Amino acid sequence: MLTREEAFELKLKANDIRKETVKTIASIGVGHIGGSLSIAEVLAVLYFHEMNIDPKNPKWPDRDWLVVSKGHSGPAVYSALALKGYFDKEMLYTLNKPNTKLPSHCDMRKTPGIDMTTGSLGQGASAAAGIAIGNKYDGRKNYTYLILGDGESQEGQVWEMAMFAAHHKLDNLIAFVDYNKLQIDGQTNDVCSLGDIVAKFTSFGWDTVIVDGHSVEAICEAIESAKIINNKPHMIVLDTVKGKGISALEGKASCHNANISAEQLEEYLKELDEIEIAIKGGK
Repeated sequence: MLTREEAFELKLKANDIRKETVKTIASIGVGHIGGSLSIAEVLAVLYFHEMNIDPKNPKWPDRDWLVVSKGHSGPAVYSALALKGYFDKEMLYTLNKPNTKLPSHCDMRKTPGIDMTTGSLGQGASAAAGIAIGNKYDGRKNYTYLILGDGESQEGQVWEMAMFAAHHKLDNLIAFVDYNKLQIDGQTNDVCSLGDIVAKFTSFGWDTVIVDGHSVEAICEAIESAKIINNKPHMIVLDTVKGKGISALEGKASCHNANISAEQLEEYLKELDEIEIAIKGGK
């Protein structure tokens, strides 16, 4: 269980990830902002509390792995990596520019700390299962973490992976669905309903829970509970809000890929500064 001080620090980290993400996308004027903002808490928990990693040795064989299958949320991942010390924060402002090491979608060949190239939706799921089973066969005691989008989970490949992981009892695989209920074309329920996603993963043989995806305490508790259950892969469904933290973007499908002007950046950062003040005031 998180201490009060640990929870306080993780909430600040999530807000910092949002700030850096907004500034990064504003530096090129447009980007995948909505789904980046909705995973700030889980990224804060993973990079600054849960994962056994070393920024000075990104390819350490015994590290915990993270596959962000919804690879268009790269800007948030890059922000977390920079804050963790994998590279200088100034590099964030090269996002999607010529010769950048930070392409629009995550690329393991270019960015220190990216464990798997993603962006072709669904494929990161299979890669994560492959990494998990490979590490298990090698006798490693590490974990593979996977972040999926809910729109992405309409892909058949995700459910093939779900069968595979359960069949092979990949208890070293801890996955998350960013259940913000929106995709580029609108509500996921309108585009192609996922139905009861918790019941579905459970029926596929997974240990499955749903938690508040913007509560660092709930995410940490779910991860710790998952780690004591053997012989099953784990799915933590994160009940989230697309565009979380920016009231002008929250809950809007249009923020999937949106413009950010200099004026909007100032407005957004002011709102995030107010959230930081509120977090510190509630300590």
